[in-house]
Amino acid sequence: MTSAPCHLEACWEPIEGTTGRFEFTLFNFTDETLTGFRLAYTSLTRTADTHVCQGATLLRRNANFHEYAAPVELALAPGEQWTFRVSGLTRPAKHCTDGVKSAYMTLSDGRALPVTFGDLMLKGRKSTAAPALLPEGRLDQPFSLLPWPAECRLTAGGEVPVALYPAPGSGPVHRKTMVAVLRLFQRLFSAANVPFSLTAVEGGVPVIFASSSLSKEGYALDFSPGGIRLTSGDAAGLQYGLTTLAQMLHGARTDPAKFKFPVAGRISDQPRYAWRGCHLDVSRQFYPAADISRLLDILAWNRLNIFHWHLTDDEAWRIEIKAYPALTTIGARRGPNEVLVPQLGDGAEVREGHYSQETVREIVAHAAALHIEIIPEIDIPGHCTAALTSIPELADGQEAPDSYRSVQGYPNNALNPAIPATYEFLGKVFDELIELFPSDYVHVGGDEVANGSWLASPLCRKLMDQEGVEGTFGLQSYFLGKVKAMLDTRGRKLAGWNEVAHGGGVNAENTLLMAWENQKVGIELAHEGYDVVITPGQAYYLDMVQAEDWQEPGASWAGTVPPHYTYTYEAEGDFPHELKHKLKGIQACIWSENFISKAYFNHLVFPRLNAIAEAAWTPKAQKDWERFAAITRLSPLL
Repeated sequence: MTSAPCHLEACWEPIEGTTGRFEFTLFNFTDETLTGFRLAYTSLTRTADTHVCQGATLLRRNANFHEYAAPVELALAPGEQWTFRVSGLTRPAKHCTDGVKSAYMTLSDGRALPVTFGDLMLKGRKSTAAPALLPEGRLDQPFSLLPWPAECRLTAGGEVPVALYPAPGSGPVHRKTMVAVLRLFQRLFSAANVPFSLTAVEGGVPVIFASSSLSKEGYALDFSPGGIRLTSGDAAGLQYGLTTLAQMLHGARTDPAKFKFPVAGRISDQPRYAWRGCHLDVSRQFYPAADISRLLDILAWNRLNIFHWHLTDDEAWRIEIKAYPALTTIGARRGPNEVLVPQLGDGAEVREGHYSQETVREIVAHAAALHIEIIPEIDIPGHCTAALTSIPELADGQEAPDSYRSVQGYPNNALNPAIPATYEFLGKVFDELIELFPSDYVHVGGDEVANGSWLASPLCRKLMDQEGVEGTFGLQSYFLGKVKAMLDTRGRKLAGWNEVAHGGGVNAENTLLMAWENQKVGIELAHEGYDVVITPGQAYYLDMVQAEDWQEPGASWAGTVPPHYTYTYEAEGDFPHELKHKLKGIQACIWSENFISKAYFNHLVFPRLNAIAEAAWTPKAQKDWERFAAITRLSPLL
């Protein structure tokens, strides 16, 4: 057999009144005739239970995984192609990434053969390229600052300083923080001239440090011919002030025609929101520790202070739990012959990955040095396929195996509230988590439990009778109430998605919920007494497409989210004045179903992550889209 694999092309044909039709064509580039083979692919555009397939037979589907058998009489000779069509999809395709995300073949002798593929093509209609997402922008003040400060009155200078250095008498804390920001800069811009020197240099400018009772994370910068005075109220404010100086100096050096360095004036700065977050889903796609650390660096450069680490989901369990090694030996591996079948991005080879506890400690320490708090998420009670597959005794053996499905197509994927072992399991998981993460909050998910979950479980039926709870969401409320009590006894607060409030919810005291469905949900949660973070899919989900054109990649269930809309969206919106103290902040969410390459990641995440960073920091009156567009081109990528 030659080294060239087979290749799969997929087209979507729109058909009025239906969800359309897929047409798949497999090209045999091997040097042998293939018979009796099966083709597997993964796609978010799934084949429905009721479907029509011409030229193949669907053998099985597990969420996004599909396996088709070729006709028994088919003998696919070298250089030949095989085409089959599938009507009856769960949704119509809208964009080029709505097709195949991975593929492989299983040959008649059991070998798994890689299959290459491309983006989904549109059949019968012209496919147009996506437009430019950012204008050139314009600058009222020629300074590279992102996010823009609360107050900024500066006079631009002519000559750019060689470096900034601590003035005589600066303390070790100031010098140490300057080194920390210098190292951050070097990690992000490894080829650029450094902004700081710890010793005086000719052509440099001294930085004079002072402390005051500024607000938490606040700082002030006063520029004069004799130097720069940096006043800060705490360690985070000191870091942010130095970061601001590094940004302005880097901009003036990188694009001197556009950006300058100030010689006079003042910056007075503090954050708009206390919670300035970014979430990352590492279950669908695994990100090595180096990528996590680089993302943390990017968050720090943008003055974001919360990293919400989505560590578990249906697709994989990504954190080592010593009490349950199967969670990672089984639950972090996907492949053709593994317990967990391939999912988005998985092909013929096994894909695995998890974070050891030693690695987690290193990442937590790295974040803390950048004044970033990591909030771990263990997504329960739904989204637990990986956990339930790894530890089968957590399921009710009397429950029918396909009695409900999640919105993503996973059968029976929720931890059972009526099984005592469920709480023993969670207790041990929480005990290990709180040793690793010093955060105030532990995020427990609570989202997307399918209505109808557990109703076929005799144990849950009995529990419902005993406790007087009704239906799926009554059981969910019962379950999460016990989980909150477990966290309370461990000195931690519960965070979750907005569905935690379903079925009666949990005690709102010391509970923070993230409103992802829409802003109105956030207001409703605040009325119920919950602290709220606004993170709506329609504005802050960074996997959403940025234009309606076919060639624009990403998901589209929450609509089209161009950078301009993300930037101008206001989380406060219609929040009643008397409830604004319940709005703790905003957060970007990076869901990884569509991120099968770094190119897609960078295209979808930036500059919208920077836009959210400015919305989280900068007062509404100081936001300026044209200025943001002009500055954000200097942002580092993952």
